[in-house]
Amino acid sequence: MSTLNYFAYGSNMSIARLHGRTPSAVLQGCCRLNRHDLRFHKRGHDGSSKADAYFTGDDHDVIHGALFTIERSEKPNLDAAEGLGNGYELKQVMVIDGAGFIIPALTYVATQFDGQLKPYSWYLNHVLVGALELGLPEHYIHSKISTVTAVDDGNRVRDREQRRIHQ
Repeated sequence: MSTLNYFAYGSNMSIARLHGRTPSAVLQGCCRLNRHDLRFHKRGHDGSSKADAYFTGDDHDVIHGALFTIERSEKPNLDAAEGLGNGYELKQVMVIDGAGFIIPALTYVATQFDGQLKPYSWYLNHVLVGALELGLPEHYIHSKISTVTAVDDGNRVRDREQRRIHQ
C-alpha cells in the first residue's frame, strides 16, 4: 500500500486520537516546522478554537510536532475529521527531523480565524497528551501549550467522549 507523510502539531499528535481517525498511522519521530507559529485561533465548527500552524516567515518561529506515515486510502477519513474545506486546507511543508534531515509532509493549516475563541479543555488536553507522549521540548510545551487558556465544553457528552480517548 502507498503511504504519505503527515505532520501533526495539534490534537493529532496524540497517538490514540490519530489512530481513531487513521488506524494505519505510524510515528516516524519528532520534527519541527520552521517559520511557523503554533496558534489556537482556527474557528472550529463546535464554537471553540483549534490549533493552527500559522506561517509567520520569521526564522525564530518554530512548531514542534510529529511526523507520521498514513495509508493514502485513509487520507479521506483524516480530511473529514480535520474539516478540509471547512476551515482547514492542506499544505505541503518541509519538516526537519532530529538528525537535521528535511522531509516533505502534508499538514493542515487554518483558513478561518477568530482570535477571541478559546479551545475546549478536552481539545487542549489532546494536544498536551500528544506533546508529552512525544517528549517535545519542555520549554515549548510550557510556552505554547500548557499556558493556553481553555474553556469548558458545555456539551458534557462530547467532553466525556473526548477525554475517554486517553483512558
